[in-house]
Amino acid sequence: MAKARTAYVCSDCGASSNKWQGQCGECGAWNTMSEFVVEPAGPGKAAAPARHAGWAGRPQAAGVTALKDVSQDAEVRLSTTIGELDRVLGGGLVAGSVVLVGGDPGIGKSTLLLQALAAMAAQVPALYVTGEESLAQVAGRAQRLGLPLDNLHALAETGIESILALAAAAKPTPRLLVADSIQTLWSELLTAAPGSVSQVRESAAKLVRYAKETGTSVFLVGHVTKEGGIAGPRVLEHMVDAVLYFEGESGSRFRVLRAFKNRFGAVNELGVFAMGDKGLREVPNPSAIFLSGASTAQPGSAVMVTREGTRPLLVEVQALVDDSSLSNPRRVALGLEQNRLAMLLAVLHRHGGVVTGDQDVFVNVVGGIRVQETAADLPVLLAVLSSLRDRPLAEKTVAFGEVGLSGEIRPVPNGEERLKEAATHGFRRAIVPRANAPKKGAYKDLEVIAVERLSEALDAAAEGG
Repeated sequence: MAKARTAYVCSDCGASSNKWQGQCGECGAWNTMSEFVVEPAGPGKAAAPARHAGWAGRPQAAGVTALKDVSQDAEVRLSTTIGELDRVLGGGLVAGSVVLVGGDPGIGKSTLLLQALAAMAAQVPALYVTGEESLAQVAGRAQRLGLPLDNLHALAETGIESILALAAAAKPTPRLLVADSIQTLWSELLTAAPGSVSQVRESAAKLVRYAKETGTSVFLVGHVTKEGGIAGPRVLEHMVDAVLYFEGESGSRFRVLRAFKNRFGAVNELGVFAMGDKGLREVPNPSAIFLSGASTAQPGSAVMVTREGTRPLLVEVQALVDDSSLSNPRRVALGLEQNRLAMLLAVLHRHGGVVTGDQDVFVNVVGGIRVQETAADLPVLLAVLSSLRDRPLAEKTVAFGEVGLSGEIRPVPNGEERLKEAATHGFRRAIVPRANAPKKGAYKDLEVIAVERLSEALDAAAEGG
């Protein structure tokens, strides 16, 4: 058998070299060359000559199937017994899927997966592989969380070849595997240190191959960089079936699990948890934690209905407008895109007649959630106007809508579901785009104010405030 050799590949452009060099000769990037193994090709049969005369009247090549003949049977999903995690995964765990879970240190990645593994171990054989902690530490955490340990098995190992060999030899063979974390695993085929780009890629590739061949569902825990992305090569996120990120403020007990990629469900689906003494607990009504507990309406506060994945959420947007002592007033947005805030303030000045050029403007989304859709445009401007005039909006008022550069209020998707969520939580007024307005009488206790221009929305907010 030919001996495997190593090559060096640029993580930016993919160019390869026989030896390591500080700068890529193709794209000019520095420190992007990483080692990987080039496995020799095994003996095989020669490929049949290609046919170029067309598909008609020709027998199909082996493995080629017409899409209309492919079975459309529903995928069998296994519940993790944690409803919010099932929601983010798209309804449960698919056999043979590989899920990458990332987040800041201490946010609850290992805790959540240990809880899920302990609950699912009664249904399927499960194995928890730890490369950062000892078995005593894992067992101690499970006992503190009050988890059942009877069917839960663990392995303290970092060599990927040893892990796969022990998993294959285990009786019963695990059908659910957690690797905590992927940055600690290493392959004996590479000389690079654990955590390097090449080791992370090679270890993940072996686990993905193992999952697909055996039907084992695999969870990978990933460290994050200071920029917030998964540490290691970007190709790691392309190799897996789903990428989940934990979000949340360091001082808050609430955690948000968001799906950034999911081949078996909706992207941007959201799961909300609360950290307690017994681990992460599901939050059945997440809208309640994102709303202020104040008994009366406050200036600079507006409530919007955002949509995360398939779930509508009520979120409070707060704004603070104050005189600026700087020649260049500050524009600070937490939970929103800062450039979009600057654009909205310009629209407010041009089409609403409200000047904020000499004011510092601070906008914050309560609860640490990050809103990534344009439905927040109208609530943000209403909160800014409320703070500037020091007049609160009318109590139980909700708003949503996209604001265009010409001052028009554009509709947003799923307006009916957003209004239904607002009515369920007792809101009495809703300022919405005209195209999202329902038929008259659709909501008995909810007054829907349909607007087409920004000036109409500002007038409606002033009348109720």
